[in-house]
Amino acid sequence: MKDSFGREINYLRISLTDRCNLRCEYCMPKDGIKNKVTHDGMLSLEELYQVTEAFVNLGISKIRFTGGEPLVRYGAVDLMGKVGELDGVREVTLTTNGILLDQYAEELVKAGVNRINISLDTLDEEKYSLITRGGNLHRVLAGIRRVKELGMKPIKLNTVLIGGFNDDEICDFVELTRDGSIDVRFIELMPIGEAASFAKSKFIPNSTVLEKVPGLVPIDREDPSSPATYYRLKDAEGKVGLINPISCKFCANCNRVRLTATGKLKLCLHSDREIDLRRIIREGGDLEQTIENAILTKDEEHHLENQEYIKRSMNSIGG
Repeated sequence: MKDSFGREINYLRISLTDRCNLRCEYCMPKDGIKNKVTHDGMLSLEELYQVTEAFVNLGISKIRFTGGEPLVRYGAVDLMGKVGELDGVREVTLTTNGILLDQYAEELVKAGVNRINISLDTLDEEKYSLITRGGNLHRVLAGIRRVKELGMKPIKLNTVLIGGFNDDEICDFVELTRDGSIDVRFIELMPIGEAASFAKSKFIPNSTVLEKVPGLVPIDREDPSSPATYYRLKDAEGKVGLINPISCKFCANCNRVRLTATGKLKLCLHSDREIDLRRIIREGGDLEQTIENAILTKDEEHHLENQEYIKRSMNSIGG
């Protein structure tokens, strides 16, 4: 399935819920979600499967489940297993904050989840509790240990760079890659929703990583559609990725679209434009044709450099 610019769209990110068991400063309001989506406003698991099947029929081969926190939704792991059995799906992955990972690790492996990305912005217990507004770092580390024991590799840690908060931990995160089971990806703080004002004072570019760790050596990009530029310490097995949505666009090779928990198709993370697939499902419309038509309207690039920031917070979009 190609868009009007000839890009092959083969990657779908599905948000299972806008709820989360953390309240990270740059993602969630301090008091949680005020206008919570009703049960009927969410796609049911059956509807999520129906939409996913339509996308797979059109050529989507990689599915990533996100949230909020996807593991707080009852039946999430069963859905992942069913999606993984669809003809044409070659990879099912999960992005999680890791709080429930130890509890669900074995079920995720049995369901055929190929890889797990864990959002982790600090290795310091007190700082973790601060940025997440009460999260327990030990639960995340226990989950990482468990999936390592079960042989999942690589485990990717996604670390949002926050000036004055975790820039002093860059070297510590890079050191984790000496363990061949762990890759670390540093992500520039994006001015989205709750983080729009937060990012103005806390933003630091990913070039900070290369300044602090001059021993990182560039390595070939295995997947041209990957948003990350990869490096490696000379004596380390794991990789260090830099994702620079602000200082360096990767729109030309974008191969992804997103589905929110409420059934909105987002063709670009940094655009407020959405297509309502929930209505198409519930009114018995042609889902595949609607998706194909929408893909042809995917923008060539975002315009974050012009400070055209979107209104939705990441918890309602899907990480």
